[in-house]
Amino acid sequence: MSLPKDYSAAVSQIIASAGQRYAFPTAEAAPSPIVIRQHFTVANEAIPLQAPAWRDYVDRILDSNISRTQLTYGFRGEIDSYVLKDMVYLESRTDPLAQARALARISRDNVRDYIFHVAVEGIIETETDAIRQRKSAQFVPGILALDMNQPMRMVRPSYARVLAFFLPRSMVEAEIPDAESIHGRVVAYTSPLTRLILDHLLALCRHLPTMNGTDADHAIRTCAQLIIAAFSKQARLSNGARAAAQAAMFGKIQRYIQDNLYQKDLSPEYILLAFPVSRPTLYRMFEREGGLAAYIRHCRLREAAAELIRSPWRAISEVAYGLGFNSASDFTRAFRRAYGMAPQDFRGMAGEMGYL
Repeated sequence: MSLPKDYSAAVSQIIASAGQRYAFPTAEAAPSPIVIRQHFTVANEAIPLQAPAWRDYVDRILDSNISRTQLTYGFRGEIDSYVLKDMVYLESRTDPLAQARALARISRDNVRDYIFHVAVEGIIETETDAIRQRKSAQFVPGILALDMNQPMRMVRPSYARVLAFFLPRSMVEAEIPDAESIHGRVVAYTSPLTRLILDHLLALCRHLPTMNGTDADHAIRTCAQLIIAAFSKQARLSNGARAAAQAAMFGKIQRYIQDNLYQKDLSPEYILLAFPVSRPTLYRMFEREGGLAAYIRHCRLREAAAELIRSPWRAISEVAYGLGFNSASDFTRAFRRAYGMAPQDFRGMAGEMGYL
């Protein structure tokens, strides 16, 4: 990333060390837990550089748009970060903004945490399913779960104060079955457990800046554990419905594959664009089939076998290319592995048995 020379020294240094920003502290023989604290603000930058400085700060994990209004009138944005040995807690205060995590971004980085967003002030609208335009709105304080391994787009149309817990996948997935399914869900403060979370969160906002390392670690960790418990409870209540929905989705995807075997670009990526399902969930659906790519190839080979019998006048190379194989030799090798004989031998055997 190239930095404008006009950024202040403090901002330039923080932005330049993006790779180490959320590096977890190493364990040391210390009397209290290690909590690394950092404050970032664009308040001291020139007005035209405030929004770019914010964009460059979040660029490690998010794409953030800059408006002409922000360049002309400035942008308020600040974050307090607390890095523990296995999680990160942030509190941000910003002017209106839009930020996203697209598939291209996900493919370029290794950030795979679950993030739990808490709206303290302002309105937040987050889109986690562009195909069905599924949006999660936080008008009243609530907790939004996001899987950083899945795309999303967040809009804050007004000033917002937001808390965010970055929790490792192993921590969340140990407590929540099919954790990818919580992406985009909001838990409201409508139960004794979630109201307890709200009390802890408000206390965290008030007292965290003055806490020592031990107390800060305990307070952040307690809130994180309560949040996971709330989403875990919600997930358990909906396990049956989710299993039925996934079974129906699996059947729908199977039918889609059968209907599109002659589409040359039929692939896992093609299917991800066509269905509102995350990549991990899609791949898990086809584990028993040897994987999604293997399943598509198997279906194409089965269709090729039927086509060899159904259309004996078609050249084998034409059958191969029509079903998305790169070459006749690639098709022949795959067909031989699946059926124990070459395509021409299979067609000849079918003729001898009277199928042609």
